[in-house]
Amino acid sequence: MLEGVVPFPPEFARRYREKGYWQDKSLAQEFAVAFERFESRTALIDGDRQYSYRDIDRLTDNLALNLLELGLEPLDRVVPTLPNVAEFVLLYFALQKIGAIPIAALVTHRYAEISQFVKLSGASACFYPQRQGDFEFEPMIRRVRQENASLKLCLSLPALRELVERPARLARSELHRIRIDPTDPCVFQLSGGTTGIPKLIPRTHNDYAYNSKTAAPVCGVDGDSVLLLALPIAHNLPLACPGIQGCFFQGGKVVLSPTTRPEEMFALVQKHRVTHVKVVPALLIRLINDPSIGSYDLSSVRIVQSGGQRMQPEVRLKTQRLIPGCFVQENFGMSEGMLFFVRPDDPQDVKLETCGRPICEDDEVRLVDDEGREVPDGEIGELTCRGPYTLRGYYGVPEYNAKQFTRDGFYCSGDLMRRHPSGNYVVAGRKKDLINRGGEKISAEEIENLILAHPAVQNVACVPLPDANLGERMCACVVLRKDRSLDLEGLVEFLKSREIAKFKLPERLEILDELPVSSFGKVSKKALAERVAKHAHR
Repeated sequence: MLEGVVPFPPEFARRYREKGYWQDKSLAQEFAVAFERFESRTALIDGDRQYSYRDIDRLTDNLALNLLELGLEPLDRVVPTLPNVAEFVLLYFALQKIGAIPIAALVTHRYAEISQFVKLSGASACFYPQRQGDFEFEPMIRRVRQENASLKLCLSLPALRELVERPARLARSELHRIRIDPTDPCVFQLSGGTTGIPKLIPRTHNDYAYNSKTAAPVCGVDGDSVLLLALPIAHNLPLACPGIQGCFFQGGKVVLSPTTRPEEMFALVQKHRVTHVKVVPALLIRLINDPSIGSYDLSSVRIVQSGGQRMQPEVRLKTQRLIPGCFVQENFGMSEGMLFFVRPDDPQDVKLETCGRPICEDDEVRLVDDEGREVPDGEIGELTCRGPYTLRGYYGVPEYNAKQFTRDGFYCSGDLMRRHPSGNYVVAGRKKDLINRGGEKISAEEIENLILAHPAVQNVACVPLPDANLGERMCACVVLRKDRSLDLEGLVEFLKSREIAKFKLPERLEILDELPVSSFGKVSKKALAERVAKHAHR
């Protein structure tokens, strides 16, 4: 097993194998069955490009062999910071055939994040677009490479495309020689951690295959399903819950959208008779409020799957009025593993109030108080959980793991919930110091540490500002040094110079004489958030 990965205890691993959750196969072996079984079906559509299951198998064999020739090896860590293009999917499955481990970086990440991912993981390869919007990747990647001796292979998207098509010189038998331990990571997802840069979440071949296979029927995914993906593929929801993986296991079809613009998404739904759409609430609000929604035939849509943050019942009801016959499926998921889904046959009030229930009978859920004691049904407690696809520790951070996991292996999520009389769960907030902007989790501490470096700032606390579309935006509450001034534009420019992802930038600035403190002498973010929310409604 890769050093730094926390294994499942033997008695749990044995149980998960005996119950058939774990098949002890690599993802490459798991998908080899699907690629052969559904070989003539269309698997992937990216604009005018269409790929059958046979095409994906052949092209990913070829790409894997070319990457082997370039020196990539099993367990090498890889950072693919790519947009929603076919090459991302091909690279993902090629890396599975090698046994290399992709890190779920986003194309919106910048130097601060990418350099940290490379350092944390000891990554040996990076793939990137030449530019995204007005940002050029090459200079940033060059810097990261100069600072990290482990990073040997850096390829742009055009170079990756060339490797997909260039006939491999190595024999296909080279792939058969590779031995992959199914208890090793197949991917590193990213945490929404509260302590700065996200932690790496090792998802093993065993648990990730089970994750997708089990989520698929709960979400009505079958061989006739057509899944539209506009959310970043690397996120856990689009990739594996059930996502691309679950769709491919069933022989369905995936359509990639390079944009979240409503008219372009609607056009893809109409053209390809899309049955499943993945959204975060902010995106769904944009879609249902766009005047063009009535101009397209969306009658093929059966399920709109929403994750990332709690959805208001009104949004769900309006969606179902505008797209008759579709089910807006609320879910609560985490990159760390545990998945809750509302079921299509749940009563209407349960659909509107809850985020669902777990997908496996061996998903163990405890809601606990601050002392770690389970709370009675109906009362609010912190979600702690363990199960066959929930991690036992973040990668390479034993001290942090000691705080985030109980002695008996329950992951302390920081999310607050209560159990509904139906057996489903209701999200009630969180303990973690995070801002949830349209489903992207931002660590307040990370941004506070950067703001404190501004010469005009004496103290700062970042809190969520309620937003009807995105759920939350970030507000920076700042105490200035004597005789200094600062405005939002100046603060944003300062943070841009720190080269962080754009979605992490504050969208409001409050200048205060002092920060309120709790009875324990700590900054009271609850009081700050209430004050900011009150001012926002004036």
